[in-house]
Amino acid sequence: MRQRAFADRLVAWQRAHGRHDLPWQQRRDAYGVWLSEIMLQQTQVATVRDYFARFIARFPQVRDLAAASQDEVLALWSGLGYYSRARHLHRCAQQVVQQHGGEFPRTAEALQRLPGIGPSTAAAIASFCFGQRISILDGNVRRVLTRWLGFDDDLALAASERALWQRAQDLLPTPAQVQRDAGAMPAYTQGLMDLGATLCTPRKPRCDACPMRADCVAHARGTPEAWPVRTRKLKRSAQSLWLLWLCSPAGEVWLARRPARGVWAGLHCLPAFESRDALDEALPASLRSQAVDEPAFLHVLTHRDLHLHPVRVVWSLRRAPPMQGQWVARDALAAVGLPAPVRRLLQG
Repeated sequence: MRQRAFADRLVAWQRAHGRHDLPWQQRRDAYGVWLSEIMLQQTQVATVRDYFARFIARFPQVRDLAAASQDEVLALWSGLGYYSRARHLHRCAQQVVQQHGGEFPRTAEALQRLPGIGPSTAAAIASFCFGQRISILDGNVRRVLTRWLGFDDDLALAASERALWQRAQDLLPTPAQVQRDAGAMPAYTQGLMDLGATLCTPRKPRCDACPMRADCVAHARGTPEAWPVRTRKLKRSAQSLWLLWLCSPAGEVWLARRPARGVWAGLHCLPAFESRDALDEALPASLRSQAVDEPAFLHVLTHRDLHLHPVRVVWSLRRAPPMQGQWVARDALAAVGLPAPVRRLLQG
């Protein structure tokens, strides 16, 4: 009975008090839901709102996104971070068009075969758009469920993750309820997201306003912030990069595409070097004395601090620079996929 009541209360709470004004809620088609779910991975709703609106304006349907160039997609994504998401997004759109006639598969199992769609994202699309009885398990949902259940297993272990997913499946609205109420699964899924985003937050959760507090184990114990349990923590690291800011007399900037793996993979960028000496060695001897060190600055990634050192050089030689890349005019920079700190540097 306790498990049955969980779904009933959550659906009722979401309909009365949940979020109903998110841009992607206005179009519950698979394309819009998929796009929002990919953007929301490790990114706040407030940040995603504007990006989602720009993507929908430029690519109204999945066929529009599939027909675009990767550079155009990366340029529009610039600043949202985790750029592998954008590359997978583009590949996924192409596969939906090429292999599925422009229609997203209707089951979570089939959706997971597409690039960049993991189990939780597939479940969200299948639940929201096709009413499939399946649970999502993103960060917010893990927090809500582990607290309510008092689930003490270490989520750093794959076996614990699988066990939690099974418990999540057990809490879903019953098949009879889903058959009776076509909106039960979308409301339930959105309710889990809303509860984690607005009340059951990582710090200082608002238990007094939570519809689940009466039988929540974490609330009863008075230590909700102890959940979820995860022993393995990702350590922060630091890296320094020297950015060669080559400018032509006409005001063009020399940009090179980053490797397929690593920081800013696949984006266009100022040539980057591990040391100032390595940057100097890449320059002709006649230009080294003209290199100007611009103020260094810090760019913070989720688990890494990047210390960036721009070095500006006017390329006064007739021949092209002896390194991979191409000249890009200033008025063309907006259409190029650039890392956010490099875009800010060039625009500044």
